[in-house]
Amino acid sequence: MARTAGSDGGRTEAAIRDAAVLLIARHGYEAVTMRQLAAEVGVQAAALYRYFPTKEDLLRTLMREHMEALLGTWESARPDNDDPVARLTAFVANHIRFHVERRHSTHVSNMELRSLSRDNLTGILKLRTAYEKELRTILRDGAEAGVLEVDDTGLTAMAIIQMITGVIVWFRPDERLSVDEVTATYLAMTMRLTGAKTNTEHSHVRQDAELRAR
Repeated sequence: MARTAGSDGGRTEAAIRDAAVLLIARHGYEAVTMRQLAAEVGVQAAALYRYFPTKEDLLRTLMREHMEALLGTWESARPDNDDPVARLTAFVANHIRFHVERRHSTHVSNMELRSLSRDNLTGILKLRTAYEKELRTILRDGAEAGVLEVDDTGLTAMAIIQMITGVIVWFRPDERLSVDEVTATYLAMTMRLTGAKTNTEHSHVRQDAELRAR
């Protein structure tokens, strides 16, 4: 049944974005029409074009907002210290929670890159690269500090992101595992993948480095 968005422009635009995420996640970008979206929101189809001149403008906006929100939550979750293991832990935990809470938006952002024109795709990929660079930096810093064992930073970062994003494919909050339990399991796998040192091992590495520096 169509929803009435009200006359407030901000609320209407938000309702359009929310409905578009659900419809595209369910049916795919190509299958969703602006008329179908308008009916879902409860406005005339012509009204959509006041907010989004083209259907692709809408898709680009959804993807940009998704990546900007992800970068923003990581900025807030980033530890104040320079400990690579602590930063890696925070990165994985933030990534999983963000994507579980935004399952439909994640699906759209991952599956519909193919639907963007070259210029729009370039802008979204820049945001994705900026986010992935954060993880590569953590892995590189950890390898240099001797607390992570990483042979290929780029490939390891790609493997970790694919693994922790893939949680949304199977995880359901009403099943046997909570978000915290899933996060703990994936953290353990990440730490094994990167050969992360325990706190005790980490301390010994620091002490050895300090002795060598004297």
